[in-house]
Amino acid sequence: MKCLLKYQWVKLPRNQMPTGKGIMGAWARLASRAAFRNGQARYYKYVNQVTIGSWVGGIVGLKSILGVMKRNKALELMDELARLGYIDYELDPKTKKLTYQIKDWVVQCSGEPCMGTEAVYATQGYGFLCLPRNITQRLAEAHYHFDEADAWLDLWCHTVWRDPSNAFSHMAPTVQFGKYGAVLTLETLGHRWGWEKTKVWRFFKKHADAFPLQKLPGSFGCLIFNTGYQTETSFTLPEPAQVKRILSEIRIWSGNTYPKSSSDHERVNHWITWYSRKVIPQIPQVQAAPAAEQCRVAVSDCLITRAYFSPCRHCKSFVKDCQGLEGTPPVEFGLLPRAGQKTGPPFDFGGIDYGRFEGDPLW
Repeated sequence: MKCLLKYQWVKLPRNQMPTGKGIMGAWARLASRAAFRNGQARYYKYVNQVTIGSWVGGIVGLKSILGVMKRNKALELMDELARLGYIDYELDPKTKKLTYQIKDWVVQCSGEPCMGTEAVYATQGYGFLCLPRNITQRLAEAHYHFDEADAWLDLWCHTVWRDPSNAFSHMAPTVQFGKYGAVLTLETLGHRWGWEKTKVWRFFKKHADAFPLQKLPGSFGCLIFNTGYQTETSFTLPEPAQVKRILSEIRIWSGNTYPKSSSDHERVNHWITWYSRKVIPQIPQVQAAPAAEQCRVAVSDCLITRAYFSPCRHCKSFVKDCQGLEGTPPVEFGLLPRAGQKTGPPFDFGGIDYGRFEGDPLW
């Protein structure tokens, strides 16, 4: 299916959580383990009533979800998420029962939850989680200093696929921030994340497999692709020559149109938004791979016209022959008849692999 810029949510596989430190990584792990429907859930020997988007358990279970060892660290993460408005949680001081509720839960789509029919919690690592596209926007608006997992999820939530206003998204899933944000720069992302340019560059060097960069000519900027985003068809990253060709076509269509922008970076983003529809028909569409045909006949290039029986090298280990009569092997090991002379390198033992046959013909 398409993932257009106007869509309010994107899908994240539960087995592909963001790595590294960050408040959004903790939020994604909490959301991936929340209940996908109302019902009763078991925590050890206790049965609790849960609602959609919530989880009920104890501190031990919470530490396991967040991947931390200390109780204080887990509660600090919960307090920070509650302060930013991502969750509500309550800890009963007497029973030690902890309940949290995901406030940004996408009710319309929660992915494939689990294999069971009566379970209310999603199976760990199964299906996908739906994220609001603007889930990380409140961090940027609050001038929050992003961590690694926050930046990772920020790129993922702004991924588009086959959007009509972004021709490059028809080649591979592309990261786009806003209507005029198909082409990005390290300075722009550094300003959004509160990082220096060198730290942004180190981030993309570390996550080059997930978010590869494609440099555009001049001072336009670069494209960021998302190789892990799941689509209905397989795709490959475009070659630099293909990207430059599409960009040249867009520049030809733009003609003498110069938007009121102060930089080449802003100008090319306007051109991509305005003229992508003109060049999209020229981009080869990715087709689903056809299913392999099942053939009942085995095809072989080796034409064997005669068959041979060769005595087994391990005949000494048998006490009965094929007729059930006890006896000794008729052929001594190491004295096998050969069709050719014993010549050639030491590893040439004759036989069908070397063009010479051993044993007696059947016909």
